[in-house]
Amino acid sequence: MTIRPVLRARGLLLLLAASCDAPPERFEFRELHMGTEARLVLYAPSPDVAERAAAAGFRRIAELDSLLSDYRPDSELSRLSAQAGAGPRPIGDDLFHLLARATETARLTDGAFDITMGPVVLLWREARRSGALPDSAVLDSARALVDWRLVTLDSAARTATLGRPGMRLDPGGIAKGYAADEALAAMRAEGIERALVAFGGEIVAGAPPPGSVGWGIELPDGDSLELAHAALASSGDAEQFVEIGGTRYSHVVDPRTGAGLSGGAGATVMARDGLTADALATAASVVERGVAAGWLTDTAVVGAGARLIRHAPVRPRP
Repeated sequence: MTIRPVLRARGLLLLLAASCDAPPERFEFRELHMGTEARLVLYAPSPDVAERAAAAGFRRIAELDSLLSDYRPDSELSRLSAQAGAGPRPIGDDLFHLLARATETARLTDGAFDITMGPVVLLWREARRSGALPDSAVLDSARALVDWRLVTLDSAARTATLGRPGMRLDPGGIAKGYAADEALAAMRAEGIERALVAFGGEIVAGAPPPGSVGWGIELPDGDSLELAHAALASSGDAEQFVEIGGTRYSHVVDPRTGAGLSGGAGATVMARDGLTADALATAASVVERGVAAGWLTDTAVVGAGARLIRHAPVRPRP
């Protein structure tokens, strides 16, 4: 008998095929990390092996949260933001990798993705709490601190420089994708190949379930696909938003305007890894479909197996 339970992942329905009568067994684990639920689904020969692999995956996510969170003042990322304008600062491998990939994505998307959106994102977080739009003058001042081109990385010295005092990094459009990649890698190091990570709007898949070509993913518009050794990310206003004056504003902020997205904008992107899918989905949600599709002709993106799956409003199911 085949069981197909359903998991939700920010506008995506995840159909996990599992066989009741054929080893290895299917296991599922859930924990809260980075402000949302992380779900690890895997096939293992025993509960002990499954629990050990899942613990390794969650440990890696927790480690990255301690390094990359902009909510935690003691994180490495927050400390770097606090030293903006003070010259080069040594950073660890994870933060260096994240910033390198973030600046690559910003260059590819002509700034539609910008990891230096922190000052503006803070204002929109306050708007979600208060129910009032950010003051236009304050928003303009915050936008003046946003420019990914002012992030300088030195690979030999392993340093990063934020070139203007007051700059602040916002990893929200890329960190969960990277954490999902790393959780999958941690489980693989424990000998688990058939595994999947569903984390916020990101899904990262390893080898498929036994007897399947992939993990079945149903999109909100009714289409479906099989995912294996790849990632899928969805960005939009499905879960994090605020309604002010009858308008729904997403937690995703357009770097070109400093405004939270409205009108139900959203995008879903597939790529070979979660970091790529996450960052490109964030960027694609703030531009027109033709612009987003144009990025996919870039050699680096083609090499990452990236493609735009959908560019339409993303709404939660009833």
